[in-house]
Amino acid sequence: MNARFTCSPMLAALVCALASSLSGCMSMHPPLGMPDDSVIGFDAPSARAVPPECAALNQPSHMIDAGAGRPGVAFGCATYTNLAAMLARPADLVAPLPYAGADAALAASAVRRYDEGHVTPLNPTSTTAPASH
Repeated sequence: MNARFTCSPMLAALVCALASSLSGCMSMHPPLGMPDDSVIGFDAPSARAVPPECAALNQPSHMIDAGAGRPGVAFGCATYTNLAAMLARPADLVAPLPYAGADAALAASAVRRYDEGHVTPLNPTSTTAPASH
């Protein structure tokens, strides 16, 4: 069997344009020197996460605005400062607890209860409604 696939020139042009426009997505690696989560420190005596020193993350700008150099940007400073504040157990930075995995039997039981219609109804109170005392 000799089958041939033909398409219109308009469709071929559309496919080529789409492929060329998508080929630029994430084609480059992130710039060197960008911070990662290792910039968050841990202070053992206080058991607290230490946010990064933003001045150390400052990267000089190579852009010029009206002849004057623009200020540098401390990429990742706000992100990692917020992450350090949100850690529930900062000791995980240096000694993470092992992950035991999900309990398959418990998950299967929950799905079975849902399929059989034996789901426990939710509490009628809401965090958006005022509480009645």
